Amino acid sequence: MKNTFHGAWPALVTPATTDGGVNIAVLCDLVDWLLEKKVDGLYLCGGTGEGLLLPPAERRAVVETVVAQVGGRVPTIVHVGSISTREAFALAAHAQDTGADGVSSVLPVYLGGLEASYRHYEAIAAAAPGLPFLPYIFGGQTDAVSLMRELLCRIPNISGAKYTGPSMFELAQIIELGDAHTHDKDWTIFSGMDEQCLFALMMGAPGNIGTTLNVMPGPYRLMRESYEAGDVAQALELQKRANRLTAVMIEHGVAAAMRVALKRLGFDCGDPRLPQEPITAAKEERMAADLADAGLAALAAM
Repeated sequence: MKNTFHGAWPALVTPATTDGGVNIAVLCDLVDWLLEKKVDGLYLCGGTGEGLLLPPAERRAVVETVVAQVGGRVPTIVHVGSISTREAFALAAHAQDTGADGVSSVLPVYLGGLEASYRHYEAIAAAAPGLPFLPYIFGGQTDAVSLMRELLCRIPNISGAKYTGPSMFELAQIIELGDAHTHDKDWTIFSGMDEQCLFALMMGAPGNIGTTLNVMPGPYRLMRESYEAGDVAQALELQKRANRLTAVMIEHGVAAAMRVALKRLGFDCGDPRLPQEPITAAKEERMAADLADAGLAALAAM
């Protein structure tokens, strides 16, 4: 089966100015650095990119900036999920008009039952009929296999999903839906848990989208190359090294720790957006020391 999308994709951070707006200059610099690190694509305005915390105009600015900066060198998928179906519809149409390569969305924020979820997703996918549509599923929110099976029947341009959950069994079932139902269509199930990337790869996931790839995309690219070359031991060692840094970020709060790590790499992305807590000088110093001890510099250099 074909897979248009594959490989290691950062869930791109949206750098902030001091007043909470989008720092376009830093965003462009970060995109260029990630492209130099040979990422396979970029996922815009997701949870890591704080899409749900940005006004629509700023979300559109991020998409326009990144698509232009990438210039077709790698594909881009735009997360358009919103508290409003109407807003998500407009963002999906904008993504298609801007030249993005796919659209994605979390489940409705207000869950009105499964039928409402199906209709929500149908509306979003219909707004960008020329692009692949990939739901963004958090494992445990709903029966992901049943959801995807129904969406396959309803949405012509559904092309996979981003699955962020701990169940490798559920992930494998969603991957297998593509073999059973899509035939010659594209089907990509991205894994979304960085700390289980290798295990998702073993279950057949052709790509991964994750937060920590903003600062260390190299280990995930090398992990995939090692596994595909048959060197599972090397792939597992890379996973363990990446997980040590991931554990520090989780301990300190991923949104804040990610920004501290990026600042140490030369990208001042500002504070997390409210209602998330700002980063105090004392917290930044502690986080920076712990990130350094966990191997930030070496992992970022890969």
